[in-house]
Amino acid sequence: MATKVSGLTQLLVIETSEYIKYFNKSWVSIRFKAGQVIIGSELQEYSEVIPLDEFQDGVGTPIVTEDAIAAYLGDLLESGSGLAPGNSVISQQVSTYSNLVAGTTVGDLAYVETAQGTKWLPGTIGGTYYPAGLYVWGGASWVSDRNSIATALDDLYLQFLQNRIIVTQANKDTTLGGVIDSSKQYFLDGIIDLGTTQITVPTTGLTIAGLSFDISGLISSEDNYSMIVSETPAIGSGNVLGADFFISVTGAGSKVYDLYDATGFNAFEFARINYIDCSSLGDIYDYRQGLEEGTGRFGGSPSLTLHGLWRGGYRITTSIVRSLAGTMTAPLFKEGLVFQMNSRFLTDINCDLPTLAPFSDFKTFNFPNPSTVQLKGAIFTRDGGFNPNDTNIFSDLEASDLACDWDNNIGIKNTFIGGALNNDAALETVILTLGEAVDLNGTFTSRDLQHFDTPANGRLRHIGTNPTDFLVTWDLLIDGKNNDNYELFLIKIDTLANVTVEITQVRTVNNFQGGRDVGIWTGSAPVTLNQNDVVFWQIANLLDTDNCTLEVDSTWTITER
Repeated sequence: MATKVSGLTQLLVIETSEYIKYFNKSWVSIRFKAGQVIIGSELQEYSEVIPLDEFQDGVGTPIVTEDAIAAYLGDLLESGSGLAPGNSVISQQVSTYSNLVAGTTVGDLAYVETAQGTKWLPGTIGGTYYPAGLYVWGGASWVSDRNSIATALDDLYLQFLQNRIIVTQANKDTTLGGVIDSSKQYFLDGIIDLGTTQITVPTTGLTIAGLSFDISGLISSEDNYSMIVSETPAIGSGNVLGADFFISVTGAGSKVYDLYDATGFNAFEFARINYIDCSSLGDIYDYRQGLEEGTGRFGGSPSLTLHGLWRGGYRITTSIVRSLAGTMTAPLFKEGLVFQMNSRFLTDINCDLPTLAPFSDFKTFNFPNPSTVQLKGAIFTRDGGFNPNDTNIFSDLEASDLACDWDNNIGIKNTFIGGALNNDAALETVILTLGEAVDLNGTFTSRDLQHFDTPANGRLRHIGTNPTDFLVTWDLLIDGKNNDNYELFLIKIDTLANVTVEITQVRTVNNFQGGRDVGIWTGSAPVTLNQNDVVFWQIANLLDTDNCTLEVDSTWTITER
């Protein structure tokens, strides 16, 4: 009547004629209508209709009332023996041997929860004792036989795990040390001491996994040894993927990686990997992208050098660095030969550096695109202490550099995109025509320009790419003719030489005590600035052609919104 269903929760009575259970993201319904039991699912994954007068339990006993049928089906669902195909390798789970129904395929497995019969007289010699545990369907009966069950489990292993190679200490030289089959996952059964055995990654790639970084690992204490390598630089390697193990390469002059991308379009990606006391993480050449998620570096000098062209980027997230060797001087991430990264290097790392080691020695020219060295919510300490003025965390980069986009970090300076121009010396603006705008003169000095520059006196240019939404704030005092009305304009010129007026403001010059005739222009307003857009101020006299002068210490700023 019924086959197995798994993963079910408690039975809910919706109404007197309908019962519902939830399994495999779908509600199972048990309904009674026109003398029939209708079993179906919300997602219509299956449906079964049984006449009420034909409904029987697993041993052929009729069940005649709706409540009794619902209770029986509920018990089946709850025990995982019930109504629809599931994804378990156990075909049915019952309370005692007598509740088992015939299997459908030789090798099916069933689970009996409670022993039945007299223990000292086994059923195999005519007795009535059937132990709890696994049974295998032999074609005519259920058998509690260790060898038969082992055979069935082996068959399941071949069925479900045929793409996994188990790596042990005994077979390391023929598995990881042999010719890698890129269609298989290499699964680390414990801690494997590779000694001098190298893992050569073919052009088709390598996948390694373990149980966790506490249980599975790859270690070697050999000197002058590289653990994971390409056959040759010319041949190169494919994707290198790993998860849930640790690596410890501790020999003098040894390193974890010596890898060359075969095509320039492969990935180097690891999740939940710990590097323990490593002498060096080594060298990676020309990979398209790198990803570390949940990795840790503990002890040793785990410096990783990135070489060549990385068409993508490198992201190291939710990662931690602690207890590195006090003698370490190499950066954790080091600029290699002709290194260039076309996309972003992004991290939110929690990193405690030793006394002399930088986090990175990357330089601005390694990142041709603006804002692609991204520190987002990172924490940096050195020997356990915070010092945001530490210039050796990034030995060759500053937060204000065009390549950098650093924010919400602790222990290092952040990037504040924008800047200010301040008028340091009064300079008269000559107005020749009533109502015609001319550039507002002054002797402008820039202050803290980040991702902006000054292509000409009094002008600011956005040289970055992100963000593009800014706030302009101005505080300008202009000396002019008493009672004249002057209009101030913020002008934008884009890369196509299109000119737009972004802001206008009219003020009247008033006579102040002491004979000063001054107007005050203040305010703030949003403006959109794409890369290489230029902004500056112009002014017009709306009443006549009297000149004006911007006073000293008048200032205007641009900040990220």
